[in-house]
Amino acid sequence: MAQRAGVSRSTVSYALSGKRAISRKTRERIEAAIRELGFTPNAGARALATSQTLVIGLFVHFFQDEFSPAMLQYVLPIADAAREAGYDILMVTETDGPKALERISSSEMVDGVVLLNVAHEDPRLPVMRKIRQPGSMVGLPKNTEGFDVFDLDFEESGRVLVDHLAERGHREIVLITPRKDVYDRGGAYAWRFQNAALQQAARYGMRVHWFHGETQQPAVNRQIGEILDANVGTAMIVHNDAVIAALPSVLHARGVRVPDELSVVGIFSEDFGQLFNLPYTAVETSPDKLGRLAVQALVQHMLDPERAGAHRVELIAPQITDRGSTK
Repeated sequence: MAQRAGVSRSTVSYALSGKRAISRKTRERIEAAIRELGFTPNAGARALATSQTLVIGLFVHFFQDEFSPAMLQYVLPIADAAREAGYDILMVTETDGPKALERISSSEMVDGVVLLNVAHEDPRLPVMRKIRQPGSMVGLPKNTEGFDVFDLDFEESGRVLVDHLAERGHREIVLITPRKDVYDRGGAYAWRFQNAALQQAARYGMRVHWFHGETQQPAVNRQIGEILDANVGTAMIVHNDAVIAALPSVLHARGVRVPDELSVVGIFSEDFGQLFNLPYTAVETSPDKLGRLAVQALVQHMLDPERAGAHRVELIAPQITDRGSTK
């Protein structure tokens, strides 16, 4: 490497570790040599040189009553953004989140922490406020002090979907939300969306039939069938990943035509929609954008806390994609 770049081994070390300033031309020669040789810096050496582990801890809890494919949408962009910044991911899925967070942070295994599945009063946050490492999260807790927080604006998302149906003359609709368990453990995204949708519907004088959606088969298909049998509403808002994923096959089996006989809107990402072939108008949940924002903000605080500035709370404005599933 040093020979190919025409510099000393110590100069290569300085370029990789950033411990000493080198000229732009020298750095360009070293970077060219890295590309030509396909060189990957040794993580252990970099860690010793920079007093960093070059690892980000990703703490996520996969609940049985949630639809795992939806949560996995957030993991990949977080891992990709971390690699692009020169970090690996240590994914921790233990059910005892506070204990796991304490163990991983105290052992100095990671330089920073990203949280998923953030509850309204998340039991991991008191631990997060005590540890040395900075943290960021996807999901809005009750108290955001001390962290970078990114989430979809679920309140506005609920209003946008109700507006969309109201503008098309619907006055009696079905609302399918996450299971009650999600509410009970503090999944604020569920009630933020639901409350805003119900309030917006009330402003229009719309009648809403509200159901906690199932997440496991065959209960999901059975519930959809029961709702359709009840024949309530001319439109359906689905904020439940398992239900929306199963809906096309159930409607097809029952011969229900969308939008001629039933208008359908939902809230899911474009990738999720492609995975399950969903032809429905929907608010984009933006897992890729949210995951990348969380990592980028965290890296700034890990590398240069002073330049990173104050922690930020950012709610992504909902974008609706009309796929012609309403009339």
